[in-house]
This record gives sequence, C-alpha cells and structure tokens, in this order.
Amino acid sequence: MIPYILYTALILSACFGFYKLLLQKETFFSLNRYVLLSCMLLAFTLPLIPVPQQLSFRKHSVKQDIVINKIPSAIIKTETVKEVPAEPAISQETKQIINVDVLMQGIIYLYWFGVVIFGLNFLMQAVILLFRAYSASVIQDGKFRIVEITGDKAPCSFGNNIFINPEKYEWETYSQILLHEKIHIEQKHTIDILLAEIVLIFQWFNPFAWQWRKALETNLEFLTDDQMLQQSSVEKESYQFSLLKVAAPQFPLSLTTNYNQSLLKKRIIMMNSKKSNVHTTWKYFFLVPLLVLFACLFNQPAAQSQNVISDKGSEKNVNIQDGMKTDGNWFAVIKDNSIEINFKSDEHDNSSTTFQLSELSSIPRDKQGEFTLTREAGTMTFTGKFEGDKGMGTYKFTPNKDYSTAMRKEGVELTKDNDLMVCFLINIKVSYVQMLKKNGYNNLDKDEVIPLAALDVNEAYITSIKKAIPDIDLENLVPFKSLGINNAFIDEIRNAGYKDLSPGNIIALKSQGIDGKYISDFRSSTKNDRNNKNKSNNNDDENNDNNNNDDNDDDIIAFKSLNIDKAFIDSFKTLGYNNLSNSDLIGMKSLNVTPEYVKSFQNAGFKNIQAENLIALKSQNVTAELVKEYKSLGFEDFDIEEVVGAKATGTTPAYIKAMKAKGHNFKSLDRYIALKALANN
Repeated sequence: MIPYILYTALILSACFGFYKLLLQKETFFSLNRYVLLSCMLLAFTLPLIPVPQQLSFRKHSVKQDIVINKIPSAIIKTETVKEVPAEPAISQETKQIINVDVLMQGIIYLYWFGVVIFGLNFLMQAVILLFRAYSASVIQDGKFRIVEITGDKAPCSFGNNIFINPEKYEWETYSQILLHEKIHIEQKHTIDILLAEIVLIFQWFNPFAWQWRKALETNLEFLTDDQMLQQSSVEKESYQFSLLKVAAPQFPLSLTTNYNQSLLKKRIIMMNSKKSNVHTTWKYFFLVPLLVLFACLFNQPAAQSQNVISDKGSEKNVNIQDGMKTDGNWFAVIKDNSIEINFKSDEHDNSSTTFQLSELSSIPRDKQGEFTLTREAGTMTFTGKFEGDKGMGTYKFTPNKDYSTAMRKEGVELTKDNDLMVCFLINIKVSYVQMLKKNGYNNLDKDEVIPLAALDVNEAYITSIKKAIPDIDLENLVPFKSLGINNAFIDEIRNAGYKDLSPGNIIALKSQGIDGKYISDFRSSTKNDRNNKNKSNNNDDENNDNNNNDDNDDDIIAFKSLNIDKAFIDSFKTLGYNNLSNSDLIGMKSLNVTPEYVKSFQNAGFKNIQAENLIALKSQNVTAELVKEYKSLGFEDFDIEEVVGAKATGTTPAYIKAMKAKGHNFKSLDRYIALKALANN
C-alpha cells in the first residue's frame, strides 16, 4: 500500500511541475481543466496498469506455478531440541528486522490516522454545507437555489446552491455575482473541487497535492471569468470593479467554488492578458510521454506466469512467489508419502513446495524440534513441531556464498538472498548451468535458468528436441516443455506434410491442439477444392503454386481457431461452392457468412455470387432485400459488386431517388457512387 501511495504522490508531483512550467500561463482554461482532472485520476490509476515486459525498465522476475518432475533427494539433518522454559534468545539480526517492521507499521498507522482525520473533515464540511443549504431561506431561480445568508461571508456555490448575503451588494454587483456562480454550477465545478478534496484525503502528506488543489481552483476561476467576459451584458471594467468591491474577511468552506478569492490580482491580470496562440498547444502533447516514462520506469511488468502440469509421476509441486523472503513461518501437511510445506512471511507472500517424505529421515512429532534441509544453494532450517499429519513453525534460509560464486563464474548473477532461495527450492545445481552451456546456451541469466530448471528441461529433453530442431533457441525450450512438445509430436507434424516448420509454428500448432490427425482431416476436407482449382488453372503455374500452399500452417491454425470443419465446408458445397479456397473459407467464417445468408440472395434471384463478393457484401451488412431495392431503381447492366461501393459511401436508394428528382438521371449505379463521393469531399 505504501509504495502505491508514494508512487501516486510522485506522479502527481511530476504532473504539477509540468503544469506549472508549461501550461499555467496558457489561456486554454477549459483544456487546462481537463488536464488537471485527468492527471489527478491517472495518478491513482496509472500505477495499477501493468506494462508489456519489452517496454518496462524494471527487471522482471518470473513467477512460477509449476508441477515439476522428480528432483534428487536433498541432504536432511534432524536434531531434537529439548524444551527450555527460559525465554528464547533473539539474535541482533532479528532485532533489527523487528525494529524495521515496527517502524514501517508505525508509518502505516500514521498515514491511515491522517486519512481518517482528513476524511472526517471532508464529511463535516459536506454536512455543514447541506445543513446551511436546506435550513436557510431560499429563492428558487430555475434549477438554481439562491440561499440567503447573513454576516460578512463571501459568496460561494456548492452543487446547485448559491450562498450570498443580498443585503451587502448593490443590484449590479449582486447580479454579476449570481451570474458568476451560475457559471460555476452550469459547468459542474463542484465535481472538480470534490475530487481534489478526495485526493487530499489520501495525499495529505504531499505538499504538491495541496498546490494541485490550489492550481485547479485558480484555473476554475480563470475559466469562469473568461465565460463572464463573453456575456454581452458584462463589461470588463465593471466586472473587475465588482471583484474589488466584494472583499470579505471570512472565507467559505473549502468544498465550495467562491466568488471572492485571494488570487484577485492574478485573475485581473489574466483577464487583461493576450489570448494564447493555438500553435502553443504542442506543449500539452508532452504530457503523454511523461506519463509513459513513469509507467515504464515504475509499473510492474505484465506477469509472465506459468501454470503447467508435467507428465505423470510428478513427485514435487513448487509454487514460488516473486520476492519470497528468506525467513518466516511454515505450515506443513503430510499426505501419503509426500509432505507439502507452505512458506509464509507476510500476508502477500505465500509459497509452497512439496517434498517426498522419504527425503526427511525424521520429523519432530508432538514436541518442539529443529530439522535442516541442505542443497547446493544453501540450508533451510526449520523449527517447530508436528501434531499428527500437520505441523507448523518458523524457517530461516541461509544462502551458500560458494554457490553464488560458482554460479557467477558460469555467468549467472544471484545478487539477492531470495534469488538463492528460489534456486534452493527448485534445486538448481551448478552442474545444471554447465549442462546448458555444454549444449550451446551461453550468456545465461537467472530469469532463463529458473523456469528451465522448474520445468525439468534436462539434457535428455534438450538432446531429443535438438535432433528435430538443431538450432532451437533457449527461449523456445520453456514453451516446448510446458506444452508437452516432444520429438514424437514434431515428427507427427512433419509426417503430415510440414517439413520446414519453425519453433514458433510448432508452438502455435500445439497451443491450438492441432496434431497430425487434425492436419490429415484438414487436408482431406480441402483436397477436392484444391483439385478443382488446379483443373481450372492448368495453364497458370503461379495459381497452381498458390493453391499448393493453401494448407499452410497459418490456415490450419485459423481453421482450428474459427472452428471451420468438414460440415461447414460441405454446407456451402450443397449451394454450389465446390472450389472455395482456404482464404475464402476463413473470410466467410470470420464475417459469419452462413449458408442461410447465401440462400437469401439465391432466393431473391442473385445466384452464382462469387465468394469474395459474399465476403464484401457481409462486411458492409448488405442484405438481399437491399440489393433488390437497388436493382428496382432500373439500372442497366446492374452488378451486385456495385452495391458494396454504394453502401460504403452512403449512396442509399433514398439518395439516388433524391438525385433523380433533381435531374441527375444516370444509367449506372457507379455514377451515383462517384457523385456521392464528390459530395462527401
């Protein structure tokens, strides 16, 4: 929560600096209003938007939720600890952690205390305003409620209520005050003020938030003054003089927009200043890259998570959260021959690992005990006890510095203890990295090694895949393994007729559930169409080549994703469409060109419409009835293709009739389309 609030404060402060430097002196008051409101809302929403990893400047840690194959047994040491009635000793390191936690907890409490105080102040002001609005005498002026107040208070407005003491002003000044406040109400300036006050509740500690509210209120007054001077009944000198006369020592509540402001001098200067040139609007566009830069610098990259189930016989489940801490509490449940240990360091950090029970020589049952799990990356010390099949306690991970050094020599930097803990839980050995390098994968980093090891991408798997794809990249091995792509699947696809598929093509086919059988069925269902087209194009080698490529992998994927099956193809064959190409079928399915749609044209007398024309007609939502309406206008050599152009340009039958009534009697629909196009331009 605290990082989010600080990030929000940073965005708000940067936007305020941008506004002060470039926009404050511009007289585009309406535009400034929307900039101020938009930035205020974006400050709270922008931190919540994940950015694509390729645009993020933050180093992304992979979150994994993976079931992995058997991992070699770890070295387990068990030691029984006698219960001692004395208070447990606390290390200096633990004390420091506690002190930091206490400090952070205190800051959080202080922040929420401020939120509560300012929130109550906001509610109290709202209650006071509503009480004044509905307890005093009121004059109803259309939708405006003029609330008569007493005393030396400045005029102001809230919602559709105008608060004013009519006894203090002469008629001309009184009328101008009312007109001024009515503009505030008409343009709903109360919403701006309320939003700014709500921002202050959550950003009470941020001085730039207070300046933001002041800038927003100032711009609203500039905007209202500008609207006032556009009124034919208001003279600039008279209006400025009325501002000087309306000086009151008591100011209204902060939730109101009020006539009398301490920025009187600025308002008069702005009223007499030269209007900004439209060419200076380029300044506003610089706000977009500023916000994009903030998002790329600080926003969390879009998670590249994995949720994978491996082959049967998996013996270990690892669910590792990003940023897992090296100490905290553990909870364990024994199920059959395995033990699932859940690691929890705070309410947001919850990771788990499943071990085989045989990996532990003994566990402390019904008494306090300590047991350790040692791997290359370090040692995990558990303290606690088991009651029946359930246990709980605390854990502490101690990293192995020699392991870090060895991994660094292999080119993998592990600078944080929680990185080492992830390597510990997945049991990544130095020899594993050496194996990857031996197979030609150099320049490794932890974000590549961790998912590979978690998915058990071992040497045997790499060797088998390389037999099929010798130059496969490391980045493709993870989706290959997670999708269950093996040598047999690749051979099956190639035996179906696809010899030169790239890893990306194979991943796409597998992710869509396309196997050799589906490819065979696909080719069988489109075989007759290809043969027919080849017969009709025997003298055109280029067309024959194109037809031979009709069943490429892109078409197969499109067929699968659009659910184009044999029944769909046959439904058009019954209507006489025996030589539809793959692109025709894809276009018809994607635009929902159904047999019923085709029949509607055939029943209306329009037969043998080509597939590409059906697609074009459907894309413009042209119906058979509309085509009949165009044909009834009596055009010579009427072509149904012209209807597509007519619909696209808005050349309706009604338009054509209107043009004929004006003397434009053309024999072709194309002439009316051209006429309409000229009129549109």
